[in-house]
Amino acid sequence: MSDLLSYKNYNGTVEFSKEDNCLFGKVIGIKSLISYEGASVKELEQDFHNEVDEYLEDCKERNIEPEQPYKGTFNVRISPELHRTIAIYAMEHGKSLNAAVEEAIDNMVKL
Repeated sequence: MSDLLSYKNYNGTVEFSKEDNCLFGKVIGIKSLISYEGASVKELEQDFHNEVDEYLEDCKERNIEPEQPYKGTFNVRISPELHRTIAIYAMEHGKSLNAAVEEAIDNMVKL
């Protein structure tokens, strides 16, 4: 089970402040700061939804494209041995290196 909130393809953290006795979080995966808080999980989730909606509305009003947290590309550093192994696997199976890596990741994260 995840401690992340999800709404309209945005994900946010869930944290607790003992000092302030409240839950809080921020949207992850984008440069813009979108934060939210609440006294209960229900309030936290509602404020998360409100903040995401406000961000999207603000982008629309300013005629700018909202940041998307996951574009489908990222760099991964691996050992030369693992790089060689996956490259050989890809060639032997008639796949691109990207397709082989995507398949491996997909197999790893399937529930």
